[in-house]
Amino acid sequence: MVAEASIVGAFKMIAMVVGVFVLVRFLGQMMNAKRNMADQETDKVDRENLKNAREQTKKNLGKTKILSKKDRSNDVEDIDFEEVDE
Repeated sequence: MVAEASIVGAFKMIAMVVGVFVLVRFLGQMMNAKRNMADQETDKVDRENLKNAREQTKKNLGKTKILSKKDRSNDVEDIDFEEVDE
């Protein structure tokens, strides 16, 4: 069996290879854009949370809050006191 290569067949093969590369590149750009949009949304939520935390801190600056036993959360830490001899 002798395989003959034709000019038309070679152009078809080149066109298919170029088409696949273009398609893969297009899909890659679409996935990159989708990832960038998700990152942008995450950053927006993080900035909003930071803004709310700053406002809450400014609002409660200098205030003392006494917690009852059932109001205590895990973010409160008791520290033992030791006197230092000089």
